[in-house]
Amino acid sequence: MMHKYLLSICLGMGLNFFANGEEAVGDSVQTTYHISGAASVTNNGISILPMFTLGKPATIFDLSVGSERLAFEPQFRFSLEGKPWSFIFWFRYKAVNRSRFRFSIGAHPSVAFRTVNFFDAKGKSVSMLGHQQFLATEWVPTYVVNKHLNLGIYFLHAHGFTEGSTNNTYFLTLNAGISNIRVAKDTYLRFNPQLCMLKMDAKSGFYFSETLTLSNARSPFSISSVVNKKVSSEIAGDDVLWNVSLIYAFNKKLKRSF
Repeated sequence: MMHKYLLSICLGMGLNFFANGEEAVGDSVQTTYHISGAASVTNNGISILPMFTLGKPATIFDLSVGSERLAFEPQFRFSLEGKPWSFIFWFRYKAVNRSRFRFSIGAHPSVAFRTVNFFDAKGKSVSMLGHQQFLATEWVPTYVVNKHLNLGIYFLHAHGFTEGSTNNTYFLTLNAGISNIRVAKDTYLRFNPQLCMLKMDAKSGFYFSETLTLSNARSPFSISSVVNKKVSSEIAGDDVLWNVSLIYAFNKKLKRSF
């Protein structure tokens, strides 16, 4: 029943995709849309959830298409060998978008790929690409303190409905965004620390992670690094994970009157 509920959220948000972001201009209605995205290459594919961490060089493609309130945001992740890592199809809605307080919700179906090893009828070792399917929802309240600091909570519930996958995953973080730290002309740092609680069926764990990003206002390229440290956990995985990524990003906006 849970996966049917989550799927209905995805479909409902998709069907209402173009119903938001409208404003009246004279006798016409003007709608603002955006098309943005990023392509990144990293030495170590890290996911916020251990079950999706690749653990080797990867490339990630992000896309966001939508209005000011609602967006479709797919993410395609591959190893540098060309094998698919995971495909995620987010629908995200900004329910509250005020100057100080923001609250967004999201839902997605996703597919995670894993290499499965087994022996055939002749006893020969065979490898094949298997997959697991998930549905998830997220709730993201954020309080903007000033142009340099925001504080937030991130909560995600994922349900796996492929045999052998984690049935229920709960992921909760307390996070901060420290941005617009000028280090040189047009060059800025962004720092995002967070405390995380992860529960996967009967197992749980606590983690600390941080993301540091260096960008230049005149360049579409940026450099980012993630460090994820296990504080205390029953969940299998490395005690410390880190990576460095080179990112190319673009963002286009257009307005259409009806």
